[in-house]
Amino acid sequence: MGELLDDLRAETASLETLLEPLDPGDWERDTPAEGWAVRDQVSHLAWFDEAARTAVTDPDTFRAAAAHFTSTDDLAAELRGLAAAELFEWFRTARARSVKAFAGLSARDRLPWYGPDMSAASFVTARLMETWAHGQDVADALGVTRQPTARLRHVAMIGFRAMPYGFAVRNLPLPDKPVRVELTMPDGGPWTAGPDDAPDVVSGPMLDFCLLVTQRVHRDDTALKVTGETAGAWMRIAQAFAGPPGKGRRPGKAAG
Repeated sequence: MGELLDDLRAETASLETLLEPLDPGDWERDTPAEGWAVRDQVSHLAWFDEAARTAVTDPDTFRAAAAHFTSTDDLAAELRGLAAAELFEWFRTARARSVKAFAGLSARDRLPWYGPDMSAASFVTARLMETWAHGQDVADALGVTRQPTARLRHVAMIGFRAMPYGFAVRNLPLPDKPVRVELTMPDGGPWTAGPDDAPDVVSGPMLDFCLLVTQRVHRDDTALKVTGETAGAWMRIAQAFAGPPGKGRRPGKAAG
């Protein structure tokens, strides 16, 4: 948990570095997510940080509220009245409060969320993944190329573990064949997950895998090599985040 929280803080600082120099007009820039500006990416993170803190400190209240949640698009629209400075301060405060709440957890504690309940370790990893993915949208809106870091290993792991969820959320049967993932980390080192002898394999740059499982890029715009029917089916619907199936991205709209 200590390592995860350190990496979450670092990913938060990376996003704040993008946001700090922006003027109010920059917060209205369109991002690759249809209908969402920079401000919507940040309000999304802040709102769900508040929800995450509630999930930790008052699970019953969280479950009651989650049962009435509508959609992230509706939420973004509701929050557009906030001034840029107010929104930025809200994000910083909400993130600090959520991290403080996470620090009191052990890795195996169970927490409710909008999909299945999660371990605390997976919960914190999901917040890191969301921060990185929405930060990518912000970077793309600003025309900034971010340097990938070893923190992507957390995104890759939650993307790998979420394979069953991607099928379940679409009411598709879960394949019975395992898939192995063989990725190259930003520093050139190897990262693998899944059985050594699995015939279905996804291989290539870790950055591309992370962009795909967070639906920030279309599969055709990656350098991933996909072998096997099950691996191919997974890569068409991969979804590392909770909630209904995402819209994904059209070909030719590569992130970064």
